[in-house]
Amino acid sequence: MGSSIKVTLRKKANKQGLFPLAVRITKNRKTTYLYIGHYISIKYWDEGNREVRKSHPNSSRLNNLLVKKLAEANQTLIDLQTHQNDITSKQIKQEIATPLTKTSFKEIADNYLDNLEKTNKLQRLSSDKARVGHFVRFVDNDDLSFREIDEALLRRFSLYLKTTRKVSQRSVINNLIVIRTLYNKAIRLGIVDRKLYPFGADKIRIKFPESEKIGLTREEIQAIEALEELTEQQSHARNVWLFSFYLAGMRVGDVLMIKWSDIYDGRLHYRMGKNEKLLSFKLPEKIIALLGRYEKDPRSSEDFVFPEMNNADLKNPKDVFNKVKSANKKFNKYLVQIAEKAGINKKLTMHIARHSFGNISGDKIPIQMLQKLYRHSTVTTTINYQANFMHRETDDALEKVINF
Repeated sequence: MGSSIKVTLRKKANKQGLFPLAVRITKNRKTTYLYIGHYISIKYWDEGNREVRKSHPNSSRLNNLLVKKLAEANQTLIDLQTHQNDITSKQIKQEIATPLTKTSFKEIADNYLDNLEKTNKLQRLSSDKARVGHFVRFVDNDDLSFREIDEALLRRFSLYLKTTRKVSQRSVINNLIVIRTLYNKAIRLGIVDRKLYPFGADKIRIKFPESEKIGLTREEIQAIEALEELTEQQSHARNVWLFSFYLAGMRVGDVLMIKWSDIYDGRLHYRMGKNEKLLSFKLPEKIIALLGRYEKDPRSSEDFVFPEMNNADLKNPKDVFNKVKSANKKFNKYLVQIAEKAGINKKLTMHIARHSFGNISGDKIPIQMLQKLYRHSTVTTTINYQANFMHRETDDALEKVINF
Protein backbone atom coordinates (compact mmCIF):
# COMPACT_ATOMS: atom_id res chain seq x y z
CA MET A 1 0.00 0.00 0.00
CA GLY A 2 1.15 3.54 -0.79
CA SER A 3 1.41 6.56 1.44
CA SER A 4 0.82 10.27 0.92
CA ILE A 5 1.46 13.44 2.87
CA LYS A 6 -0.30 16.70 1.98
CA VAL A 7 -1.02 20.06 3.55
CA THR A 8 -4.71 20.76 3.93
CA LEU A 9 -7.39 22.80 5.66
CA ARG A 10 -9.39 20.41 7.75
CA LYS A 11 -13.12 21.04 7.50
CA LYS A 12 -13.79 21.00 11.25
CA ALA A 13 -14.40 24.52 12.48
CA ASN A 14 -13.72 25.77 16.00
CA LYS A 15 -16.14 27.90 18.01
CA GLN A 16 -15.03 31.00 16.12
CA GLY A 17 -15.85 29.40 12.77
CA LEU A 18 -12.20 29.09 11.78
CA PHE A 19 -10.62 25.94 10.29
CA PRO A 20 -7.30 24.30 11.28
CA LEU A 21 -4.30 24.13 8.96
CA ALA A 22 -2.83 20.63 9.05
CA VAL A 23 -0.61 18.04 7.42
CA ARG A 24 -2.70 15.07 6.28
CA ILE A 25 -0.88 11.74 6.53
CA THR A 26 -2.35 8.72 4.73
CA LYS A 27 -0.82 5.25 5.05
CA ASN A 28 -2.54 2.01 4.04
CA ARG A 29 -5.78 3.95 3.49
CA LYS A 30 -5.74 5.20 7.06
CA THR A 31 -5.50 8.94 7.62
CA THR A 32 -4.37 11.06 10.52
CA TYR A 33 -3.77 14.79 10.87
CA LEU A 34 -0.90 16.79 12.31
CA TYR A 35 -2.17 20.24 13.25
CA ILE A 36 0.29 23.12 12.96
CA GLY A 37 -1.55 25.28 15.49
CA HIS A 38 -3.09 27.93 13.23
CA TYR A 39 -6.74 28.49 12.17
CA ILE A 40 -8.03 30.55 9.20
CA SER A 41 -11.34 31.35 7.56
CA ILE A 42 -12.22 29.02 4.68
CA LYS A 43 -12.21 31.97 2.27
CA TYR A 44 -8.44 32.25 2.68
CA TRP A 45 -7.72 28.63 1.67
CA ASP A 46 -6.68 27.84 -1.92
CA GLU A 47 -7.62 24.17 -2.33
CA GLY A 48 -6.09 23.84 -5.81
CA ASN A 49 -2.63 25.07 -4.81
CA ARG A 50 -2.97 23.86 -1.21
CA GLU A 51 -1.83 27.11 0.29
CA VAL A 52 -3.10 30.17 2.14
CA ARG A 53 -4.31 32.86 -0.23
CA LYS A 54 -2.27 36.06 -0.45
CA SER A 55 -5.28 38.02 0.76
CA HIS A 56 -4.63 36.61 4.26
CA PRO A 57 -2.50 39.13 6.27
CA ASN A 58 -0.04 36.39 7.36
CA SER A 59 -0.15 34.28 4.18
CA SER A 60 3.61 34.32 3.60
CA ARG A 61 4.48 33.15 7.14
CA LEU A 62 1.76 30.50 7.20
CA ASN A 63 2.70 29.10 3.78
CA ASN A 64 6.38 28.93 4.79
CA LEU A 65 5.34 27.01 7.90
CA LEU A 66 3.23 24.61 5.82
CA VAL A 67 6.11 23.98 3.40
CA LYS A 68 8.46 23.32 6.33
CA LYS A 69 6.04 20.88 7.99
CA LEU A 70 5.43 19.11 4.68
CA ALA A 71 9.19 18.69 4.13
CA GLU A 72 9.68 17.40 7.68
CA ALA A 73 6.87 14.90 7.23
CA ASN A 74 8.24 13.57 3.95
CA GLN A 75 11.76 13.24 5.35
CA THR A 76 10.39 11.47 8.43
CA LEU A 77 8.47 9.06 6.22
CA ILE A 78 11.64 8.24 4.24
CA ASP A 79 13.67 7.75 7.42
CA LEU A 80 11.07 5.50 9.00
CA GLN A 81 10.63 3.40 5.87
CA THR A 82 14.38 2.85 5.82
CA HIS A 83 14.13 1.05 9.19
CA GLN A 84 10.67 -0.55 9.05
CA ASN A 85 8.06 -1.24 6.41
CA ASP A 86 4.98 -1.62 8.57
CA ILE A 87 4.75 1.92 9.96
CA THR A 88 1.36 3.53 10.41
CA SER A 89 0.14 7.06 9.78
CA LYS A 90 -0.06 7.57 13.55
CA GLN A 91 3.61 6.60 13.94
CA ILE A 92 4.57 9.08 11.24
CA LYS A 93 2.54 11.78 12.99
CA GLN A 94 4.07 10.98 16.36
CA GLU A 95 7.58 11.12 14.93
CA ILE A 96 6.96 14.47 13.27
CA ALA A 97 5.36 15.94 16.39
CA THR A 98 8.07 14.58 18.71
CA PRO A 99 11.15 13.54 16.70
CA LEU A 100 13.00 10.54 18.11
CA THR A 101 16.23 12.50 17.92
CA LYS A 102 14.78 14.84 20.56
CA THR A 103 14.32 11.92 22.97
CA SER A 104 16.47 12.62 26.01
CA PHE A 105 18.83 10.32 27.88
CA LYS A 106 16.61 10.60 30.95
CA GLU A 107 13.51 9.45 29.03
CA ILE A 108 15.28 6.31 27.79
CA ALA A 109 16.81 5.73 31.24
CA ASP A 110 13.43 6.03 32.98
CA ASN A 111 11.90 3.57 30.49
CA TYR A 112 14.79 1.14 31.09
CA LEU A 113 14.38 1.32 34.88
CA ASP A 114 10.59 0.90 34.59
CA ASN A 115 11.11 -2.29 32.58
CA LEU A 116 13.51 -3.65 35.21
CA GLU A 117 10.85 -3.06 37.86
CA LYS A 118 8.07 -4.63 35.78
CA THR A 119 10.18 -7.74 35.15
CA ASN A 120 11.15 -7.95 38.86
CA LYS A 121 14.89 -7.60 38.15
CA LEU A 122 15.12 -5.80 41.45
CA GLN A 123 18.81 -6.28 42.22
CA ARG A 124 19.73 -4.79 38.84
CA LEU A 125 17.15 -2.04 39.37
CA SER A 126 18.65 -1.13 42.75
CA SER A 127 22.17 -0.88 41.30
CA ASP A 128 21.39 0.77 37.97
CA LYS A 129 18.93 3.29 39.40
CA ALA A 130 21.73 4.68 41.55
CA ARG A 131 24.11 4.76 38.57
CA VAL A 132 21.62 6.55 36.34
CA GLY A 133 21.06 9.00 39.20
CA HIS A 134 24.79 9.76 39.40
CA PHE A 135 24.92 10.66 35.70
CA VAL A 136 21.68 12.68 35.65
CA ARG A 137 22.83 14.73 38.65
CA PHE A 138 26.26 15.23 37.11
CA VAL A 139 24.97 16.61 33.79
CA ASP A 140 22.16 18.53 35.58
CA ASN A 141 20.09 18.53 32.39
CA ASP A 142 16.92 16.43 32.06
CA ASP A 143 16.84 17.20 28.31
CA LEU A 144 20.37 15.95 27.58
CA SER A 145 20.34 14.24 24.16
CA PHE A 146 22.42 11.22 23.20
CA ARG A 147 24.26 13.36 20.62
CA GLU A 148 25.64 15.37 23.54
CA ILE A 149 27.06 12.28 25.27
CA ASP A 150 30.57 12.23 23.82
CA GLU A 151 34.01 11.11 24.96
CA ALA A 152 34.79 14.44 26.64
CA LEU A 153 31.60 14.34 28.73
CA LEU A 154 32.16 10.72 29.77
CA ARG A 155 35.78 11.43 30.78
CA ARG A 156 34.60 14.36 32.92
CA PHE A 157 31.95 12.11 34.47
CA SER A 158 34.57 9.43 35.26
CA LEU A 159 36.78 12.03 36.93
CA TYR A 160 33.78 13.32 38.92
CA LEU A 161 33.04 9.82 40.19
CA LYS A 162 36.65 9.28 41.27
CA THR A 163 37.33 12.67 42.85
CA THR A 164 33.96 13.92 44.10
CA ARG A 165 32.13 10.69 44.87
CA LYS A 166 35.34 8.83 45.83
CA VAL A 167 34.30 5.56 44.18
CA SER A 168 36.56 2.74 43.01
CA GLN A 169 37.63 2.22 39.40
CA ARG A 170 35.33 -0.81 39.25
CA SER A 171 32.37 1.37 40.27
CA VAL A 172 33.33 3.90 37.58
CA ILE A 173 33.23 1.11 34.99
CA ASN A 174 29.84 -0.10 36.27
CA ASN A 175 28.47 3.42 35.83
CA LEU A 176 29.82 3.62 32.28
CA ILE A 177 28.34 0.22 31.42
CA VAL A 178 24.83 1.47 32.22
CA ILE A 179 25.35 4.51 29.97
CA ARG A 180 26.68 2.22 27.22
CA THR A 181 23.63 -0.04 27.58
CA LEU A 182 21.28 2.92 27.19
CA TYR A 183 23.29 4.35 24.27
CA ASN A 184 23.03 1.01 22.44
CA LYS A 185 19.29 1.04 23.09
CA ALA A 186 19.07 4.55 21.62
CA ILE A 187 20.95 3.39 18.50
CA ARG A 188 18.54 0.46 18.02
CA LEU A 189 15.58 2.83 18.33
CA GLY A 190 17.03 5.20 15.75
CA ILE A 191 17.44 8.02 18.28
CA VAL A 192 21.14 8.53 17.59
CA ASP A 193 23.49 7.56 14.76
CA ARG A 194 25.95 4.74 15.44
CA LYS A 195 28.82 6.85 14.07
CA LEU A 196 28.51 9.02 17.21
CA TYR A 197 29.03 6.01 19.53
CA PRO A 198 31.52 7.19 22.19
CA PHE A 199 32.66 3.72 23.31
CA GLY A 200 35.32 1.51 21.75
CA ALA A 201 39.02 0.67 21.65
CA ASP A 202 40.06 4.13 20.49
CA LYS A 203 37.41 5.96 22.54
CA ILE A 204 35.99 5.20 26.01
CA ARG A 205 37.18 1.70 26.88
CA ILE A 206 35.16 -0.52 29.21
CA LYS A 207 37.68 -2.69 30.99
CA PHE A 208 37.30 -4.02 34.50
CA PRO A 209 40.37 -3.67 36.72
CA GLU A 210 41.57 -6.88 38.30
CA SER A 211 39.88 -7.18 41.67
CA GLU A 212 41.28 -8.95 44.67
CA LYS A 213 38.87 -11.41 46.26
CA ILE A 214 39.80 -11.88 49.90
CA GLY A 215 38.56 -14.92 51.79
CA LEU A 216 39.04 -16.11 55.34
CA THR A 217 41.53 -18.84 56.19
CA ARG A 218 40.67 -22.13 57.87
CA GLU A 219 42.05 -20.77 61.17
CA GLU A 220 39.96 -17.60 60.96
CA ILE A 221 36.78 -19.58 60.39
CA GLN A 222 37.62 -21.86 63.30
CA ALA A 223 38.02 -18.74 65.44
CA ILE A 224 34.52 -17.61 64.43
CA GLU A 225 33.08 -21.06 65.18
CA ALA A 226 34.71 -21.08 68.64
CA LEU A 227 33.48 -17.63 69.74
CA GLU A 228 31.52 -17.52 72.99
CA GLU A 229 29.64 -14.83 74.88
CA LEU A 230 27.99 -13.42 71.76
CA THR A 231 24.78 -11.43 71.95
CA GLU A 232 21.66 -13.06 70.51
CA GLN A 233 21.91 -10.88 67.37
CA GLN A 234 25.61 -11.64 66.92
CA SER A 235 25.04 -15.36 67.39
CA HIS A 236 22.24 -15.35 64.81
CA ALA A 237 24.38 -13.44 62.26
CA ARG A 238 27.21 -15.94 62.80
CA ASN A 239 24.83 -18.87 62.28
CA VAL A 240 23.52 -17.49 59.00
CA TRP A 241 27.06 -16.75 57.80
CA LEU A 242 28.30 -20.25 58.70
CA PHE A 243 25.24 -21.82 57.04
CA SER A 244 26.16 -19.96 53.86
CA PHE A 245 29.84 -20.93 54.10
CA TYR A 246 29.14 -24.61 54.79
CA LEU A 247 27.14 -24.70 51.54
CA ALA A 248 29.89 -23.23 49.34
CA GLY A 249 28.94 -19.61 49.94
CA MET A 250 25.22 -19.82 49.24
CA ARG A 251 23.79 -16.36 48.51
CA VAL A 252 22.03 -14.70 51.42
CA GLY A 253 18.76 -14.41 49.46
CA ASP A 254 18.71 -18.17 48.95
CA VAL A 255 19.66 -18.88 52.58
CA LEU A 256 16.76 -16.81 53.93
CA MET A 257 14.20 -18.43 51.60
CA ILE A 258 14.91 -21.97 52.85
CA LYS A 259 11.95 -23.65 54.57
CA TRP A 260 11.91 -26.71 56.77
CA SER A 261 10.01 -28.47 53.98
CA ASP A 262 13.14 -28.12 51.82
CA ILE A 263 15.07 -30.35 54.21
CA TYR A 264 14.45 -34.10 54.17
CA ASP A 265 16.42 -37.36 53.93
CA GLY A 266 19.44 -35.53 55.32
CA ARG A 267 19.52 -33.26 52.27
CA LEU A 268 18.63 -29.69 51.31
CA HIS A 269 16.52 -29.33 48.18
CA TYR A 270 16.08 -25.77 47.00
CA ARG A 271 15.57 -23.63 43.93
CA MET A 272 18.31 -21.08 43.40
CA GLY A 273 16.80 -17.61 43.20
CA LYS A 274 19.31 -16.18 40.71
CA ASN A 275 18.52 -18.57 37.85
CA GLU A 276 15.87 -20.87 39.36
CA LYS A 277 18.07 -23.98 39.14
CA LEU A 278 16.81 -26.84 41.31
CA LEU A 279 19.63 -28.09 43.52
CA SER A 280 20.15 -30.76 46.16
CA PHE A 281 22.95 -31.01 48.75
CA LYS A 282 23.72 -33.47 51.50
CA LEU A 283 23.77 -31.49 54.74
CA PRO A 284 27.14 -31.55 56.55
CA GLU A 285 27.08 -32.48 60.26
CA LYS A 286 27.98 -28.89 61.15
CA ILE A 287 24.81 -27.63 59.49
CA ILE A 288 22.63 -30.26 61.16
CA ALA A 289 23.95 -29.11 64.55
CA LEU A 290 23.37 -25.47 63.61
CA LEU A 291 19.78 -26.17 62.49
CA GLY A 292 19.01 -27.70 65.88
CA ARG A 293 19.17 -24.21 67.38
CA TYR A 294 16.22 -23.08 65.23
CA GLU A 295 13.83 -26.02 65.48
CA LYS A 296 10.55 -25.31 67.28
CA ASP A 297 7.57 -27.37 68.41
CA PRO A 298 5.03 -27.33 66.97
CA ARG A 299 6.56 -26.47 63.62
CA SER A 300 4.95 -26.09 60.22
CA SER A 301 6.79 -27.49 57.22
CA GLU A 302 6.18 -24.13 55.52
CA ASP A 303 8.03 -22.21 58.23
CA PHE A 304 11.30 -20.58 57.22
CA VAL A 305 14.44 -21.91 58.91
CA PHE A 306 15.60 -18.36 59.63
CA PRO A 307 13.03 -15.80 60.82
CA GLU A 308 13.80 -12.81 58.55
CA MET A 309 11.22 -13.78 55.90
CA ASN A 310 8.38 -14.70 58.26
CA ASN A 311 6.41 -11.53 57.56
CA ALA A 312 7.37 -11.17 53.89
CA ASP A 313 4.68 -10.99 51.22
CA LEU A 314 5.98 -13.80 49.03
CA LYS A 315 3.72 -12.75 46.17
CA ASN A 316 5.34 -9.33 46.11
CA PRO A 317 8.91 -9.58 44.70
CA LYS A 318 9.69 -6.03 45.80
CA ASP A 319 8.80 -6.81 49.42
CA VAL A 320 10.92 -9.98 49.33
CA PHE A 321 13.85 -8.07 47.82
CA ASN A 322 13.63 -5.29 50.40
CA LYS A 323 13.50 -7.74 53.32
CA VAL A 324 16.54 -9.65 52.03
CA LYS A 325 18.41 -6.37 51.51
CA SER A 326 17.52 -5.18 55.02
CA ALA A 327 18.54 -8.52 56.56
CA ASN A 328 21.86 -8.53 54.70
CA LYS A 329 22.63 -5.04 56.01
CA LYS A 330 21.78 -6.15 59.55
CA PHE A 331 23.96 -9.27 59.32
CA ASN A 332 26.93 -7.30 58.00
CA LYS A 333 26.63 -4.90 60.92
CA TYR A 334 26.96 -7.73 63.44
CA LEU A 335 29.62 -9.55 61.40
CA VAL A 336 31.92 -6.53 61.84
CA GLN A 337 31.56 -6.99 65.61
CA ILE A 338 32.17 -10.75 65.30
CA ALA A 339 35.36 -10.18 63.28
CA GLU A 340 36.64 -7.84 65.97
CA LYS A 341 35.93 -10.39 68.71
CA ALA A 342 37.66 -13.13 66.70
CA GLY A 343 40.72 -10.94 66.05
CA ILE A 344 40.15 -10.93 62.27
CA ASN A 345 41.41 -7.84 60.40
CA LYS A 346 39.63 -8.64 57.13
CA LYS A 347 36.24 -7.10 56.34
CA LEU A 348 33.71 -9.77 57.29
CA THR A 349 30.46 -9.68 55.26
CA MET A 350 27.88 -12.17 54.08
CA HIS A 351 29.41 -12.15 50.60
CA ILE A 352 32.87 -13.08 51.90
CA ALA A 353 31.50 -16.51 52.85
CA ARG A 354 31.71 -17.42 49.15
CA HIS A 355 35.27 -16.07 48.87
CA SER A 356 36.23 -17.97 51.99
CA PHE A 357 35.01 -21.27 50.58
CA GLY A 358 37.00 -20.56 47.42
CA ASN A 359 40.09 -19.63 49.41
CA ILE A 360 40.09 -22.82 51.49
CA SER A 361 39.17 -25.14 48.59
CA GLY A 362 41.99 -23.63 46.48
CA ASP A 363 43.00 -26.33 44.00
CA LYS A 364 41.99 -29.25 46.23
CA ILE A 365 38.64 -29.85 44.47
CA PRO A 366 38.19 -30.63 40.74
CA ILE A 367 36.96 -27.56 38.88
CA GLN A 368 33.84 -29.36 37.57
CA MET A 369 32.84 -30.19 41.15
CA LEU A 370 33.39 -26.59 42.21
CA GLN A 371 31.15 -25.51 39.33
CA LYS A 372 28.34 -27.60 40.83
CA LEU A 373 28.97 -26.32 44.33
CA TYR A 374 29.08 -22.68 43.21
CA ARG A 375 26.01 -23.19 40.98
CA HIS A 376 27.83 -21.51 38.07
CA SER A 377 26.26 -21.84 34.60
CA THR A 378 29.61 -22.46 32.88
CA VAL A 379 32.91 -23.98 33.95
CA THR A 380 34.67 -20.90 32.52
CA THR A 381 33.01 -18.75 35.19
CA THR A 382 34.28 -21.16 37.85
CA ILE A 383 37.82 -21.18 36.45
CA ASN A 384 37.94 -17.37 36.41
CA TYR A 385 36.49 -17.16 39.93
CA GLN A 386 38.72 -19.82 41.46
CA ALA A 387 41.86 -18.35 39.86
CA ASN A 388 41.70 -15.74 42.63
CA PHE A 389 42.47 -18.43 45.22
CA MET A 390 44.78 -20.90 43.45
CA HIS A 391 48.34 -19.96 44.37
CA ARG A 392 50.16 -23.28 44.90
CA GLU A 393 51.85 -23.45 41.49
CA THR A 394 53.17 -19.90 41.66
CA ASP A 395 54.21 -20.40 45.28
CA ASP A 396 56.10 -23.61 44.39
CA ALA A 397 57.77 -21.90 41.44
CA LEU A 398 59.06 -19.11 43.65
CA GLU A 399 60.30 -21.57 46.25
CA LYS A 400 62.24 -23.52 43.62
CA VAL A 401 64.04 -20.37 42.49
CA ILE A 402 64.91 -18.73 45.78
CA ASN A 403 65.61 -21.78 47.97
CA PHE A 404 69.37 -22.16 47.35
